[in-house]
Amino acid sequence: MNHSSRFKTWLTLGCLVAAFSQAAAAVEVGGIKFDDTARVANKDLKLNGAGLRVKLAFFNLYAEALYLPEKKSDPAAILAMPGPKRVMLVMRREIDADTFGDAFLKGLNDNSNKAELSKIVGQTGAFGELFAAMPGLKKGDILLLDWLPGVGTQSSLNGKPMGGPLPDVAFFNAVLKIWIGDKPVDSSLKPQLLGEKS
Repeated sequence: MNHSSRFKTWLTLGCLVAAFSQAAAAVEVGGIKFDDTARVANKDLKLNGAGLRVKLAFFNLYAEALYLPEKKSDPAAILAMPGPKRVMLVMRREIDADTFGDAFLKGLNDNSNKAELSKIVGQTGAFGELFAAMPGLKKGDILLLDWLPGVGTQSSLNGKPMGGPLPDVAFFNAVLKIWIGDKPVDSSLKPQLLGEKS
């Protein structure tokens, strides 16, 4: 092999390694790419898992990713984990505010008991008001729900904060249980967010 051929071989290998590294840096779900890490509260969080929220077997409502300080597959350990956390939703179709709000409340009620819900009723109402003030979510919209220690749950839509933070971690955990609780809104999505196979 002459010098020119050897150079071309190394160049090709280098491009393959670079392409593999780039591919490994993101997870694709339903055409949506989620980065391997997310910067939240000045910390790099790891992608714990990602999947599609499917309704009636064929309606892809949104792609979702869960970011944590370290990967965990046990819901109880995730809820108890200190540090920032992020839930990221990327809408795959349009959904009106009422439908989203109803699904949100049903998910809360299905996965939290009355005592737990009574402690967060004010924050649940405040969260509901954020969505009542807008017509709905459009395809491609990005909704972030961030837990910021010492601050609270901060929601943002397409990079713009929605209202102020909701301070109680119990509220963020109640929201998180919508997807990873005992009665998740989508039984096939839960294991994907936990980093398991569906």
